[in-house]
Amino acid sequence: MIRLSRVLTLGFALLGLSVSAVAQSYHIVRSDTLGGDGGWDYVALDTAGHRLFIARSDRVMVVDPASGKLLAEIPGLNRAHGIAFAYAAGHGFATSGGDSAVLMFDLKTLHVLGRTTAAPDADAILFDPATKRIFTFNGDSRNSSVIDAVTGQKVGTVDLGAAPEFGVSTGDGTLYVNLEDSSAVAEIDPVAMKVTRRWSLAPCQSPTGLAIDRAHHRLFSGCRNQVMAISDATAGKLLATVPIGQGVDACRFDAGSQLAFASNGDGTLTVVHEDAPDSYRVVANVPTRRGARTMELDEQTHRLYTVTADFGPPPAPTPDRPRPRPPILPGTFAVLILEP
Repeated sequence: MIRLSRVLTLGFALLGLSVSAVAQSYHIVRSDTLGGDGGWDYVALDTAGHRLFIARSDRVMVVDPASGKLLAEIPGLNRAHGIAFAYAAGHGFATSGGDSAVLMFDLKTLHVLGRTTAAPDADAILFDPATKRIFTFNGDSRNSSVIDAVTGQKVGTVDLGAAPEFGVSTGDGTLYVNLEDSSAVAEIDPVAMKVTRRWSLAPCQSPTGLAIDRAHHRLFSGCRNQVMAISDATAGKLLATVPIGQGVDACRFDAGSQLAFASNGDGTLTVVHEDAPDSYRVVANVPTRRGARTMELDEQTHRLYTVTADFGPPPAPTPDRPRPRPPILPGTFAVLILEP
């Protein structure tokens, strides 16, 4: 994988390819059908073990991204959402939003080691290397649960005062999280376990996915009104917005190419280039497949992974469900791999 990354970088330089050409060349190189029942949420790449972890309703699927084969499943979840890795502790963590829990598992054996109560609607999750703690972001509870990565026990709560979505860590002592219901970003001190700042992302509405450019202190928030909101995290202010597809649920940033990505449920991947820390432009809208709204990036190879399935016609609307979701066709769930 490292060799491929070096070849790509060298090739871009020798051939003089423009960033736009590279971005537009992103395409699906493989589709690996995994099947299995249930919906899905976040995708996480285990960079140490070279495995892809996919949240699937009542379990986490563990996949070999090289072969596309299912390696194992981690059971015992109720509305699985996010996955995080604490490599030094040898532990992985998965949120179980339906029963307010976080499940801890062994990264080598994948055996479940225990579970702790977080808060209702435990959703996104991250590992903060500065504190060696796990942070879950709990939408309905409007807070973040803090868990010791070694013991798996809850050690505190961060009151956010709004419904969080995805968060990121700077790696040196600061966290940021999108606040979905207030269209804002909150800055968190992970040691003190408190919010230190927040700022508006308007005109962004309902920010979900979040990515970070650590070198330039920039944040990329994917918003449900079809824009990506780009913030200066040092100054705590919105810098720019660019258009993206509909139904975004994940964002990623590739430091090697200076590209930010938004995966959209409408079947597109929006690619944004950071021309300079204060200048951004959309360079491609890559076709994926309907429902491919979550995503993971391998920064070594520049590969992107997203997941989706085939859908049947939606059922007739009812007063309780005016916009019913179309059913997932059995056996069609798949991982899509994109490369430049």
